[in-house]
Amino acid sequence: MQATGVATAAAPMLGPRILSPDPLETLNVACVGVGGMGRSDLNATAKGKNVRIVALCDIDAKNLAGAAKAHEDAKTFGDYRKMFDAMGKDIDAVVVATPDHMHGSISLAALSLGKHVYCQKPIAHNLYECREMATMAARAGVVTQMGTQIHSHGAYRTAVATLRSGVIGKVKEAHLWVGKSWGGSQKGRPAKQDPVPDHVDWDLWLGVAKDRPYVKNTYHPANWRRWLDFGSGTLGDMGCHIFDPVFSALGIGAPRNVVSNGPGHFHEMFAPNGDLTYEFPGTDQTEETIKFRWTDGKAKKAIELAQLPDGERLPGAGSFLVGEKGVMVIPHWSAPRFYSNGAKLDVDVITLPSLEHRHEWTDACRGEGKTSTPFSYACPLTEAVLVGTVAGHFPGQKLQWDSEKMEFDNYLATALVRRIYRSGWQL
Repeated sequence: MQATGVATAAAPMLGPRILSPDPLETLNVACVGVGGMGRSDLNATAKGKNVRIVALCDIDAKNLAGAAKAHEDAKTFGDYRKMFDAMGKDIDAVVVATPDHMHGSISLAALSLGKHVYCQKPIAHNLYECREMATMAARAGVVTQMGTQIHSHGAYRTAVATLRSGVIGKVKEAHLWVGKSWGGSQKGRPAKQDPVPDHVDWDLWLGVAKDRPYVKNTYHPANWRRWLDFGSGTLGDMGCHIFDPVFSALGIGAPRNVVSNGPGHFHEMFAPNGDLTYEFPGTDQTEETIKFRWTDGKAKKAIELAQLPDGERLPGAGSFLVGEKGVMVIPHWSAPRFYSNGAKLDVDVITLPSLEHRHEWTDACRGEGKTSTPFSYACPLTEAVLVGTVAGHFPGQKLQWDSEKMEFDNYLATALVRRIYRSGWQL
């Protein structure tokens, strides 16, 4: 491949290794990004039925060495492009668990080679990549899954099934939040420059992003989410999780418009305390239009609309939905709760078990079952999240979003639909 070598209008350059319908056949998996969440994805994926980890890739040699100890037969790489060059015919499926800014380019490269893909949330760093990933996945006919592992947790599965049953009637509005914040400051990047550690390939870490000096503990490994070039802020980190049960249960699609009522993003960093209001077309389980309100950090939630009894509190992260018959609260990671006019609402709930999200994907790759967050579902959900991150640049302005044309009614906002790629890293 030349650079990332993705050409979405062309057929895949290499077809996938054809697996027989027999689910006992071994699935050869490569993992790109094996530190942090990538380590968790690697370890869980490796425990799937008839899965063999054949390649490991990370720009951090320490991460790579740690992963290689547990998977001695896997070949190791610092550059995913070289991994595909060397092992393209030997890989069936790819796990992508890097910082956000590399999700799209790595996943598109894998899809162009006809590989099944599991990609951490958010699916992509920008709206253009998000749409391309959905298009290419459909064209390639491969198995895909977004890394929102809580989607398969019993708490979310139970919440989705219960909400679909109509326990609170048609839904009028949804309030979604998380208490943490990946906000930065107006100061932007530090003026200093630190030596790049021997175990880090800084050029490969930057990837598609513009060149900038390495600064210790500022970007890699833990703070990249705060930076516009690399992360997606608090909304990108948590929105795909917390929007998920609402989208899944109600069949929500692309937003019509969005307005940011919080502080505007800084020149290089995301603002803290996000506050966004969306309008979505209604579905058969909602009113004609449904409003979403997202808040993070210290932004004030509309607690007065939750119909809570005295002494009850909302969880630190989650959502509540206001319906004709009452309110449903969906905490992040725990069972749903129900209220009406200041009292608990008695609802029959059938608790569903948890499933292993990574195994659902590896099983489906081998022809056993289907995934629950394929890119056909995950990319529209991520689209709504990324529309919100764009709105954060234009506080107080209601942006109309044309999903079909991939355009806002503000040309400056439309300019943010896709990024400028560093030379040698174009899609």
